[in-house]
Parts: sequence; structure tokens; C-alpha cells
Amino acid sequence: MNTSTDDIIQILNPSDCFTLAMDEEIRQENMAGSLCGFALELGARPDSEALKQRIHEFGERFPLAFASLQQRGKRYFWCQREQNLPLFHQHQSTETADEAVWHNRSVLGIINKRQARETIPPLEFHLLCSPTKTTFLLRWIHPFCDARGADLILKYLCTDSLEQRLKFDLPAMQPLVNLQLAKYKWWQKGLMFLKAKRHISNIDRLQSIIHADTRLAPEQLNFSTYTLSLEQTEQINKLARQHVGLTSTSLYYIGCFMLALHRMNPDQEGEAYCAPYTFNLRKNRALSPLLSNHVAPLFAQAPKALLADRDALFQHLKQQNIHSIREKLDYAFLPLLWAASWLSLEQHGEKLRTSMRTGTERSSFWFSDIGHVDLSNSTFFGSEITKIYHLCHISRPPALAFLNCQFNKRITFSYNFMQPLFTEPWIAQLHSYMLEELLYDD
Repeated sequence: MNTSTDDIIQILNPSDCFTLAMDEEIRQENMAGSLCGFALELGARPDSEALKQRIHEFGERFPLAFASLQQRGKRYFWCQREQNLPLFHQHQSTETADEAVWHNRSVLGIINKRQARETIPPLEFHLLCSPTKTTFLLRWIHPFCDARGADLILKYLCTDSLEQRLKFDLPAMQPLVNLQLAKYKWWQKGLMFLKAKRHISNIDRLQSIIHADTRLAPEQLNFSTYTLSLEQTEQINKLARQHVGLTSTSLYYIGCFMLALHRMNPDQEGEAYCAPYTFNLRKNRALSPLLSNHVAPLFAQAPKALLADRDALFQHLKQQNIHSIREKLDYAFLPLLWAASWLSLEQHGEKLRTSMRTGTERSSFWFSDIGHVDLSNSTFFGSEITKIYHLCHISRPPALAFLNCQFNKRITFSYNFMQPLFTEPWIAQLHSYMLEELLYDD
């Protein structure tokens, strides 16, 4: 093992050890690791030279984009490479038939490419062009940044004003986990640690329902995306406000997804649906695109018996969320997060995923609500953005992730799943049920 420290740029944040542990879990299944992506479908080819120049500028502003993740002893560090790898890649197809298939296969090829953790570029930009279709893909590895960070990278690229771009920066402080923990006395940290442990023990009382056929070995990540109409989006937003209120929209998606999964197989083994979600210590207006502040998991959990009563389900999820906020469970996880960063990746991943009571998978599915995607321009280097969708590798089980966002006042769902544990027809049926649940108005 190389023990030299001359090339070290920065130690991995404690919060990023959480996502690195998931990267290891995914790699143990012979998959590509915790690779994620934002894809923009464009109405025409953008000005590729201007785009290339903006990406070059981004690399100069944020040289960490060229870093390599290396283990030194028991810790992981971002390190300088001997030679910088290119950030920008262009792909061209001259075939006019099945262009959509080519774009889909190209995106899948990029997101499923297996590469050693020490050599994989933490960030890449891909422009895929065919005669009448164009896709721009931002691909990153999860320990490098979170979804909010990736959103800020896109916002940086779309910001024409140099003065505004100069406001984007790296956080000039120690990791936020350490910064927050420094506010508490040692005995308060101990109480926080115990509170988080009790929360996990309570979640682990019920065995999670897993729909994946875990007898099958995963072969690749696949995805299906659906963009809803303006009318559907408005109706869903209205119903979300009615059921969970203005500030808890994510709970409406989580609850409806539980209901849709239950309809796929009401007799599926397990006692409850359990979905992890994350809290974020990043300041609301912070423009720091790199170095994730994507922190530890909380859980939304609903016993199977509640799924027979929609109102009771949403009331349960709301009360669970209110309790988490009142008890400050997000901050209670900070000591656990710091302590877990000293575990091996195998130990960390096992403790994250595995129920302490049953020894089975804790999560029924992964969930991410990206929220409103607000880019500073309505166009992308001279081309209209027609659609945005998201990609996320998942561990097996649960082998299923549901991601959603709103762009141009329309909701887009991205179902990410491992094949052959799930199939495209299965996901299509799930989406049909999901739409019915979201639009159900009694």
C-alpha cells in the first residue's frame, strides 16, 4: 500500500464515509459502485465549444474534480493524480433509426462502467449527440458530492455571469459534522448517541418488506423515467398539501410509493415498509458544489396493517416526521456518524443496511426527493432543456430506488432498479399504481 502523504489534498469527511460504505456494498455485488447521474435531454445540440470552455473553467476553479480517492491506513483521502483525466467527453451517433435506444444504452453504459475506486474519475460530463436527439449527462461518484452538490454543479455551468459564478466556492471550514459536534459537551454527545441507537432499535422491531427477487445475482442498473403533465403535477401538489402539509411533500411520495408496492404483491413477506431518507447540514443558500454534506439516514416506516387506510398511513408518517424533528434525531445521529467513520467499510455498510434484530435488509427501497430543479437559465448553452432525470446505483437488496424532481412545473419520476431482480414490465406496472395513488382523491 502506498503510504506517502505528499499528494494528499483532503481527508474524506465523516459524512462521506457513509456514502463510501454504500459504494463498497454495491461493489461487493460486482456492480459499478455508488455512481450517480443527472441527465438533461435537450431540444437541440448546444454550443459544445462554449460548454467545453465552461467545464474547463470549472476544473480550474475546483481542482478536486481531478482527484483520486485513496486509502492510507484506515482512512480515505482525496489525493492528486499524476496526470489529470479529461472531464468532458463527447459521443456521436450518425444513425437515424432508434435514436432513443442509442441514448438509453449510452447512458447505461456510462453509469454501469466498472472501474477501480482508486482510478475512477470522481466527476465526468458527457455530451451524447445523434441526428435529432441530444443528452447531457453529469456522472459522479457519491462520496464526491450529494444530489444537492450535483445540482449546484449544473447551476454553475448554466450561470452566464462570471461575477455570479465566482460566488461558488469550497466550504472554508472543517467538515460540518465536526463543526456541529463541537457545539456539544461530551455528556451531551453521549446522550445523542443513545437517542440515535434507540431510534434504530425501534425501527428494527419490524422486518422490512423486500420486493426484489434476491435469489438472482444483479447484472446491471437500469432505469425508467416518466414526466407528468402540468395538470397531473398541479393535482399531485394539491393533494400533497392536503395529506401532509406544505413542508412535508416528500412524505406524500413515500406513502404513495408504499401503497403502490403493496398493490404489486399484498402478500409479500415482511411486517413493514421502511425507507431511508437523509438530512442535510448544508446552509440553504450555500454555493459549495463539492464535498458532500449529505448526512446519515433517518427512516420513514409504516407497518403493513396501516396500508389499508390511506389517511391513517399519512397521519402516521407525519407524526413520525414530527417526532424526528422534535427529538432532533438528525443531530442525534452525528456522534454515530463520526464513530462509524472509523469502522472498516464492510463493518460500516453492514451496520447501515442490516437490521440488528432480524439480520435482514433494513430498507424496502431507497428514496430521494430532489425538489425543484432551478437552473439560472431556461436554456443550456443555446439549447432548450426538455427533461431532467436522475440515476442512482443501489445495493442488493433492496435493488430499487425512487427519485423525483420538479422542473418547468412538471414532475419527473426516475425508477432505478437492478436487473434481473426487477424487470421493465414490473416497473411499468408499479408506475401505473403509483400514479393512481398520487392522483387518488376521495
